[in-house]
Amino acid sequence: MTLGTILTIGHSTHNLPGLVKLLRQHKVTAIADVRSVPVSRFTPQFNRSSIQRGLHEVDIKYAFLGRELGARTEDSACYIDGRVQYDRLAKTPEFASGIERLLKGAHTERIAVMCTEGEPLDCHRTVLVARVLTEHGVTVDHIHSDGRIESHYSAMERLMAMFGLAEADLFRTPTERLEEALSRQECRIAYVNDEFRDDETAEV
Repeated sequence: MTLGTILTIGHSTHNLPGLVKLLRQHKVTAIADVRSVPVSRFTPQFNRSSIQRGLHEVDIKYAFLGRELGARTEDSACYIDGRVQYDRLAKTPEFASGIERLLKGAHTERIAVMCTEGEPLDCHRTVLVARVLTEHGVTVDHIHSDGRIESHYSAMERLMAMFGLAEADLFRTPTERLEEALSRQECRIAYVNDEFRDDETAEV
């Protein structure tokens, strides 16, 4: 089979039947969970064991890829002053392995990469995982909480507009403007681990 489109979705505050309805609407056959910590006291229905069991009951496959593709890596080399750096994370063997699993799986399943945030732009599944997938030539679409689909291209246009970078620039290419928008959004959403902060900064 040819490589199919990979979707992304955030479980947000849906109940499990609500999430399943969205998955069914877009013919998703498998979930790739990229949460580093797949538990929540606010949405216990999406704790790893609960969602895995619930999806199994409706014949949707589940794979946990939080160790490979999660945003809260334990690799200190991926941090600068306590903040995870997506470019470093993307170069780790674990991340590459996770991407390969997605690429392989997308030949036989219609996969949705799942994380927590409802807004795609507020999540590493878009700013990091989807970005790398598109670099591999994959078509990525994002499922919003209301069921509508947004192409990754449209999401990136929206991201640039957020930072006033959507208009043509005499001195910068569209790629350079997108890189700046992604970098600025990464600074907003990237995980911070105080254990990996520089000593001088941590004391301030």
